[in-house]
Amino acid sequence: MDIKRIQTEKAPLAAGPYSQAVESGNFIFISGSLGIDPENGELKDTMEEQVKQSLTNIKNILESQGRKLKSIVKTTVFLADMNDFKIMNKIYADFFKDTKPARSTIEVSGLPLNAKVEIEAIAVKSL
Repeated sequence: MDIKRIQTEKAPLAAGPYSQAVESGNFIFISGSLGIDPENGELKDTMEEQVKQSLTNIKNILESQGRKLKSIVKTTVFLADMNDFKIMNKIYADFFKDTKPARSTIEVSGLPLNAKVEIEAIAVKSL
C-alpha cells in the first residue's frame, strides 16, 4: 500500500520529523494540530483561538486534498486542562454541525509550546 505525504502552506509546517498528514489506502491521517497561525508561525493566545485555529488547520489540510470536514470519522482532542472542555466542545460543535465524528478527549500533563489544545483527525477519502 502506498503512503502519500501531505503538506500545505495553509497549515503550520511540521516542526519535527513527521508529516502534516499522510494518505494511505482510503484514509487520511492528520497529525496533531496546535492552534498555530500558519501565516506567522505563532501560537494563538486563548483557548477559544487555539481550538478555532487547530480545527481550521485540519480543515485546510483536508481541503488541500479536495476533502471537507465531513470526511472526518475520528478525532482525538488533547487538553492541557480538562476545565477547558466546555469551551473546546462549543467551538468544536460549530465546526461539526452536520457531521459528528467519533471523538476521544484526553487531559495531558503538557503540550508542545505550552499549548492548551491539540487535535488530530482521521478522515476517509470516499466521503
